[in-house]
Amino acid sequence: MSRFGRPGFWRGLCVLWLGGLLAACAGTHPDAPNEVEERHLDQYIIGPGDTLNVSVWRNPDLSTSVPVRPDGQITTPLVEDVQASGVTPTELARTMEEELSRYIRDPVVTVVVTGFAGPYDRQVRVIGQAAQPQALQYREHMTVLDVMIAVGGITDFAAGNRAVIIRHENGERKQYRVRLDDLVNGGDITANVDVLPGDTLIIPERFF
Repeated sequence: MSRFGRPGFWRGLCVLWLGGLLAACAGTHPDAPNEVEERHLDQYIIGPGDTLNVSVWRNPDLSTSVPVRPDGQITTPLVEDVQASGVTPTELARTMEEELSRYIRDPVVTVVVTGFAGPYDRQVRVIGQAAQPQALQYREHMTVLDVMIAVGGITDFAAGNRAVIIRHENGERKQYRVRLDDLVNGGDITANVDVLPGDTLIIPERFF
């Protein structure tokens, strides 16, 4: 049998072709800008998945810790199905006071967020060959290095320098290349770039 008829030959040829194609595709994306216009988050907005500590002054039986359900609502003693997602903790506290005033006199409510997830449009999502792919709550001045620390870095199978950030800017969907191998494994701090709320970081798998 000639070498062209061997399965290993064609398998190797396919791997080389796919590797070249992925490298070419990665090269079509511009590098992510090192600095972006900061999107200031003046007040924290509650989102699904957050954990809230609802405290009712002088009424410990009505105080509780509750998660925000996927529908954005919470349920507490005496108060059912209150919309929590999309408002600030202070705004939710005032709503809770209004609801509780039907049962007790002059309630004073404090809402503290103890577990942060935040609204979906304020998260940074990491998918692909990260050690712990997940959605992160965006923080001001957040960078790719912060994201990598939070997700435990990249796997041994990651094509880190072909990673891309998908970002929506002025109604347009844009993609930027990120050099994660240089940053995480090479210690090249020039590869560290800012991230913005709503970014999705995709880390592809490399071909051997």
